[in-house]
Amino acid sequence: MNWREAERDFSDEVTRMTTLPRMFEASAERNENRPAQRYKGGVYDRSLTDSVLPAAPDDEFRSIPYAEMRSIVRHLAAGFRDLGVESGTRVGLFSDTRMEWAQSDFALLAAGGVVTTVYTGSSPRQAQYLLDDPGATGVVVENEELLDRVLAVEDELDLEFIVVIDEFDERDDAFDREDILTLADVHDRGAELFDPDEYESWLDERDPEDLASLIYTSGTTGQPKGVELTHHNFRSNVNQVYTRYGPRPDKGDVPAIDQTTQTVSFLPLAHVFERLAGHFLMFAVGACVAYAESSDTVQEDFQTVGPTTATSVPRVYEKMYDAIREQAQESDLKARIFEWATDVGRDYHEADSPGFVLEAKRKVADKLVFGQVKEALGGNVDFFISGGGSLSAELCALYHGMGLPIMEGYGLTETAPVVAVNPPEEPKVGTIGPPVVDAEVRVDESVVSQQKYEELPGDVGELLVKGPNVTSGYWNRPDETESAFVSDAALDAGGAGDAADAAASADDGESAEADGGAAAEASDDRWFRTGDVVHLRPDDYIEFKERAKQILVLSTGKNVAPAPIEDAFASSEVVEQCMVVGDGRKFVSAIVVPNLDGLQKWADSEGIDLPDDEDALADDERVRERIQREVDEVNENFETYEQIKKFRLVGQEFTEDNDLMTPTMKKKRRNILERFEPEIDSMYE
Repeated sequence: MNWREAERDFSDEVTRMTTLPRMFEASAERNENRPAQRYKGGVYDRSLTDSVLPAAPDDEFRSIPYAEMRSIVRHLAAGFRDLGVESGTRVGLFSDTRMEWAQSDFALLAAGGVVTTVYTGSSPRQAQYLLDDPGATGVVVENEELLDRVLAVEDELDLEFIVVIDEFDERDDAFDREDILTLADVHDRGAELFDPDEYESWLDERDPEDLASLIYTSGTTGQPKGVELTHHNFRSNVNQVYTRYGPRPDKGDVPAIDQTTQTVSFLPLAHVFERLAGHFLMFAVGACVAYAESSDTVQEDFQTVGPTTATSVPRVYEKMYDAIREQAQESDLKARIFEWATDVGRDYHEADSPGFVLEAKRKVADKLVFGQVKEALGGNVDFFISGGGSLSAELCALYHGMGLPIMEGYGLTETAPVVAVNPPEEPKVGTIGPPVVDAEVRVDESVVSQQKYEELPGDVGELLVKGPNVTSGYWNRPDETESAFVSDAALDAGGAGDAADAAASADDGESAEADGGAAAEASDDRWFRTGDVVHLRPDDYIEFKERAKQILVLSTGKNVAPAPIEDAFASSEVVEQCMVVGDGRKFVSAIVVPNLDGLQKWADSEGIDLPDDEDALADDERVRERIQREVDEVNENFETYEQIKKFRLVGQEFTEDNDLMTPTMKKKRRNILERFEPEIDSMYE
């Protein structure tokens, strides 16, 4: 039996269709003595620590078993019920990714609540919208800083309670209120009131079709919209991903996600990708989740925890590779060895049947370089999973060559989120894998120029999806929900619409935007419009091609997809970030953020004295010439009209803090265009 057939036939105790709190309870019972969570000491002033959990030593991780996590979740659920949470109550979660986020999520769901998520980078006004739009009557915030943001706009909200995860200064008159509690207060109140039979009755009240969460799109093209995801949506996607990665009998030595899995969680749990892959899936199978201090300490935390897998977005893998390369290039000799080893690794990965010589080279490369890289990441990584954006095929191949394979996948908030992902049995670099079980896909060819892709075997067009993981719509947006779907009849009559329509229904490439309410349920003949153009290959694997809404239409009439051009710089030593522009202009140009460390190494090797000031560095003619060589090299792989004709160097990196990146590390293109408008205009004068 091949892996495709095995997926269709596989089922076990994990794949039973239940609500999310029932899923957690069943896993906790099966795995009660196994480690469930690991938390790091010296990071937070946890309110739960004194009354419930002993503090972990500074910079070390302490684990708690499933039985202990279940006890905390149950007591928190009882505490939230006492605060008024019941079936359908919307409650916001406004915190960074951490142990208490996971515990609060399961507790609120068990109490009957609907969890609406808020990114910690949200301003008071943004937080107000993300709590007011769903009609939240309560919010769990991480600390005093986020409490201040909520209090700044509470007059415009209808909150009955605010819960703070960390300790805060209760002597402050502003916080001396009965409706503001610590998470420890909620836990202790619940521990006194908890009744097992009553708790069971709460779980019995829930149905898989009930709304579980509202996850808001990033809103880079307009006001954020709440994607409605039911217990059934999430539970179906857990089963779909588990069927691909779980311990099926046919797997043999192929790594799996199961009770022995250890992972490090660091992406925002407010985002659907980490919520499903690093949270619901992991706790469903009985894995252990450690929580990183921050995305900046990932490598250090990996080394301490020794994870077997982790989920991340392309930008983190790019930064991780930059750090690996930097450490390997402490001298000219080490740099040459590293480059030789990566070439060997790439050749080995791409070879159908490596011969004796390549096998021998691979062993040497592993001993000299790759083994050290793996040890720096804890020594136990079987594979990584990438989503939330397109990953450079070259960078992905480099990781595979180092023995750290990245399984690239694709999903959207509206699909809870996984639509397709590479299987560990047969990953294919440059693709996002085949669809997961029960996810149906097709393309609408009417939205793209078929002449551009006429040499590709298979079908190219806007990706359309249907399946049990697909949302029914958006919160209180029935008109836009309707436009997010297309029927079989409409497709048969001539297509879903043109590329402009597809662009209007997509947000940020992360989720197709169209809105509606729970009453608008997706019927069997309706397909969700992703707004993304893909190639459905004859082997059933999918290649991501372009985001319909991000296509640059040059004044010459030529269409240019910026993502592949930008991805080509992912492994560059001297380019940190690149954004391609040119919509409505005669030619393609780019805003380029230089890699300062890479440029300094190049300058040292050439005996060049570079200026210390970042802005001065960006104006340095020698730096421009070095970046030009990098641009020329990338241009060789693209058609003449797609090549970067001009570029401007800028000293400001795109980050979430300066509002040029989303919390999931995607470029906020509109903001970047506005921020660097003078530099862009100067290229077209």
